[in-house]
Amino acid sequence: MTIVSGKAEARRTLQSARSDVLRKMWEHRADYAYVLPAIAVMLIVIAYPIYYTIELSFFNTPPGLQLRDKIFVGFNNYGAILTSGVFWQVTFNTLIWTVASTFFSFALGFAAALALHRDFIGRGVLRAILIIPWVISAVAASYIWKWIYHSDFGIIGAVLVELGWASRPPNFIDSVSTVLPSLIVVNIWREFPFAMIMMTAGLQTVPEQLLRAAKVDGANAWQRFWHVTFPHLRNVSTVTILLLAVANFNSFIIPWIMTGGGPSNASHIWITHIYELAFGRQRWGVASAYSVLLFIILMTLGYFYVRALSGNERKDGGA
Repeated sequence: MTIVSGKAEARRTLQSARSDVLRKMWEHRADYAYVLPAIAVMLIVIAYPIYYTIELSFFNTPPGLQLRDKIFVGFNNYGAILTSGVFWQVTFNTLIWTVASTFFSFALGFAAALALHRDFIGRGVLRAILIIPWVISAVAASYIWKWIYHSDFGIIGAVLVELGWASRPPNFIDSVSTVLPSLIVVNIWREFPFAMIMMTAGLQTVPEQLLRAAKVDGANAWQRFWHVTFPHLRNVSTVTILLLAVANFNSFIIPWIMTGGGPSNASHIWITHIYELAFGRQRWGVASAYSVLLFIILMTLGYFYVRALSGNERKDGGA
């Protein structure tokens, strides 16, 4: 009897909770009506493509085969990816691209923010000039740098030959050994203004009273930076680095326009390789499997980004 009465009580509690939820939803029906169009749009443009990509990653789609005639292969696409030599080459390129671009973009942007934090004549003009690489079109910047690097007509090669530092113009983006570093330089040039803006905003939150107090106590410039300025910039630095890492990991325009992944896959990163597999070779299943793996990695980075923001909000609330 005790067990039966306990189940009946649990059933009544569940029904009561369900009734309360339905009642509250009915009371707020106007609020749900306002957000329903946005939810519908998100389901159409975000949720369904994610679902379809995951589903397609379990099918084989040979070139010339219609998508409706796809062949179910289970996890074979994932296995083919992980055992492919191209996958490990592209993964290595992606890691080098992401780490180098993120580190040097942040370091250069941080240095520029520190240099421009002090008042001097022309500071506003110099800031505006340094922001130009970030605000111009990535497509335009890619074509400009492609011509700058050109082995026959590029300005860098012409200057090196004119100064006698090279007998002939270097092949910056036509050589397997130099193409990826050359693209990374372009990416750093375009992204460091973003880090500069973020760190400039962070520097403006450092209390001047603490800096003056540390100076009165005899702290030199390095000690004031390390013990006063840097602790106040830790959170904004974390957020900036994560945003740069996500953007670089998902970068497409610069490597695709400048080299298309060549020569010999030396400049292929994940996103360009996925694009080539899907729209160049029409291997939609393998490209979808790549996309699912990329999605998992980006969601992991997004998790740490949200944690960093949540930590900032808790500290601000505690203060």
